[in-house]
Amino acid sequence: MSIKIKLFANFREGRGKIVEMDYTPGMTGQDVIDSLGITAPEIAALIVDGVDGKVDAMLTVPIKEDGYMAIFPPVAGG
Repeated sequence: MSIKIKLFANFREGRGKIVEMDYTPGMTGQDVIDSLGITAPEIAALIVDGVDGKVDAMLTVPIKEDGYMAIFPPVAGG
């Protein structure tokens, strides 16, 4: 089984738009970002299996088998 991680903006650089990763029971968002080389302070928004919340809290949520994450960096614009 696997999970899908959708990356946005600069997180796609060198990683691609969607990353598929082997699922391990009990894995959390923290496990995913660690494996991608992304740190929590770099993340503005994180969605785990369709639920969003504060990044620090979402990093501890277990990901479901065949689940997904979406990771967003801060976005600047005008």
